Amino acid sequence: MKALQQLPAPAPSPRKPRLTRRLLLLALTLGSVPALAQRAPHRCETAAPAPPASTLIPGDTIRQVVELPPATLDSLAAEPLEEPAVDSARLVWLQTPATLYETVNDRMGCIETQAPHQFNAAVLAYVRLFTERQRGYTQRVLEREQFYFPTFEKYLAQYNLPVELKYLSVVESALIPTAKSPVGAAGLWQFMPPTASDLRLKRDEWVDERMHPEKATEAACKHLRYLYGVFHDWELVLAAYNWGAGNMQRVMRKTGKRNFWELYPHLPAETRNYVPTFTAIMYAMKYATEHNLSDPALRYQRYEPLDTLGVRGQALDLRRLSRALGYNDSLTLGRYNPEVRHGSLPAGYRPYVLRYPSAAREHLGDVDRATLLAYCQPATDLPQALPVRQARLAGVTPWPSRDELAATAGPRSATGEATPRYRRVHYTVRRGQTVASVAEKFEVSPSQVRRWNELPKHATLRPGRELLVFVPLPPAEAAAPAAAVSLPAAPRRVAPVDSAVQALAVANARYAREAQALAQREAAQAKELLRAQKLQAARIVAQQQQAIFRAAALAKAAAQEKAQRLAAETAARVEANNGASDAVASADTLVPPAPTRRSRGRGLAVAAREAAAPETAAAKPAASAAKSEAYTVRPGDDLTHLARTHSLTVTQLREWNQLPTEAVQVGQRLRFSAPAPEAVASHQGRTRAAERPEPHFSTHTVQPGDTLYNISRRFKVSVQELRRLNHLTSDDVKLGQKLVVQAS
Repeated sequence: MKALQQLPAPAPSPRKPRLTRRLLLLALTLGSVPALAQRAPHRCETAAPAPPASTLIPGDTIRQVVELPPATLDSLAAEPLEEPAVDSARLVWLQTPATLYETVNDRMGCIETQAPHQFNAAVLAYVRLFTERQRGYTQRVLEREQFYFPTFEKYLAQYNLPVELKYLSVVESALIPTAKSPVGAAGLWQFMPPTASDLRLKRDEWVDERMHPEKATEAACKHLRYLYGVFHDWELVLAAYNWGAGNMQRVMRKTGKRNFWELYPHLPAETRNYVPTFTAIMYAMKYATEHNLSDPALRYQRYEPLDTLGVRGQALDLRRLSRALGYNDSLTLGRYNPEVRHGSLPAGYRPYVLRYPSAAREHLGDVDRATLLAYCQPATDLPQALPVRQARLAGVTPWPSRDELAATAGPRSATGEATPRYRRVHYTVRRGQTVASVAEKFEVSPSQVRRWNELPKHATLRPGRELLVFVPLPPAEAAAPAAAVSLPAAPRRVAPVDSAVQALAVANARYAREAQALAQREAAQAKELLRAQKLQAARIVAQQQQAIFRAAALAKAAAQEKAQRLAAETAARVEANNGASDAVASADTLVPPAPTRRSRGRGLAVAAREAAAPETAAAKPAASAAKSEAYTVRPGDDLTHLARTHSLTVTQLREWNQLPTEAVQVGQRLRFSAPAPEAVASHQGRTRAAERPEPHFSTHTVQPGDTLYNISRRFKVSVQELRRLNHLTSDDVKLGQKLVVQAS
């Protein structure tokens, strides 16, 4: 191969600097390195003759054709003739197998999703749990994966949410549609009753749509979309889905953090482990094959296209529908309709749509809808065959069967009438209710409620929990079945029965009885409340009348005492005047003066004054007594007008009558003179306890932010008094708790 190479001409003059020669020598040395790498010369190589040095012109270059081997054109393409040196430390690192942490970390980095997939030690702990210690749990989930995940993916894509959020249902319920938590959550997505009501999921005795795969999934997508609009972070969204949006916002405001891993120490244990569990489940199910979790022996469930059957008020049994569709297992349709709680729908129920596999449609053939619904009626509503009657042998008394004993007047008929009959009631606990309050509501004992629902002794009821209560029926209703049992069994005629009308009548009668009982309870409560209010009003009026009577008696006693005291003083003064006049008269008899006109007139005046003195003294007590008599307040009177009429001040009237304000009531008795100090003191000492008003008690419901100290300050009582009234052992109170307080 030929190539053109330009060679610089030798310099004719040795005057170039020393630096230039050194650079030229370095360039020649570097250029000769690729040539030395190829030591074996080719046969076709020929040395080209160099032109004579005399023909070169200074500063000019020449072109020379040089035969080069192919490897010299691209040194990277040529294979090295010598083995490269190997780093032993790197070789050992390459030969060492990767740890589980490194493997999982690399695989997590390969997952492209907006869902939380941050890897750390907390996530690794749950990865070990689901891939090593709890392999059976993961395999059970893998069996149901393909049955539910297509539905989840459809609705997640419809609401523009990350598809990996489908693993959230695994964390919540392990893909079990009928899963229930101890706090009342249910379904694939574990909705609490209040949240389900907000998302328009209906719940009643027959259907709980929290277990409906499609409706619950759509509700979960709406709820997740709402939470993402609040937090804008999927890790915080998952934490809020578990703990509640309000709780997460409160912790974020309190700590000032805006990231899940920064809030990690401030969250409860369940919420703290919720996001790592989600990430570990997502990894374990994506890489199940790498961890040998997939096994051909597992019973995988596959997704099937579904068809629908609308029911409008007809009674329907899913077990009979399963047989009509050709399934050997009568519970097959329960997997496609897990929200139907009792496996059947009653007559008169609201229109509802049931689902069954489209592949089973061919087993129905040409059967019309009416015939299918008639076949799927519950067996209890259909005519039953007559019981088998045992053959009677002569001289042998057969042992009566249970049916015969129940149908005839046997030895158990008398005891059957005495046994109580109960009605099963499912009751949902409300906020603030306890086991005792629920037992009091249904007139049963708390121990019965705990035994029926398997509650521990000191269990706390949470709102939304459903309790089972057996309510005793009235004697009239309980005696009717007993009387019916005592009658002999009559042959039953097989006749067509309209089960829909019959069940509807039974349901209407039950609803009417419940409504009547509820109305009676409410009327009794209203009557009791009215009676208590009347008693309280009568007690207050009696206290006011007693206070008025005491004040009048006090005023009358004070007036009498003052009149007696004034009468005694007047009598003493009269006696003193009489003694002085007797002494003067005796002296006049010894030395009788000459009477003059003036002295005679003065004597007449003194005699008249002395004669009038007893009458005046007697009149003063009468006037004071009249003034101190009690005055009855009339319509239109006020304290200012009365004080002005009797030449007194309002302050004096309030002090003498012990009035807290200037308001007076019709019929109240007032006095217009000051009572005697001794009478006031004795009256205060005698009636202080009697005039003290009886305390008035009321109830207060604990609100958010309330403490026992704040409540005591609000109602002006001490904390010790509140604890005594409510039998509290500490100062802790709960939200919604009702406390007895003393109204001021």
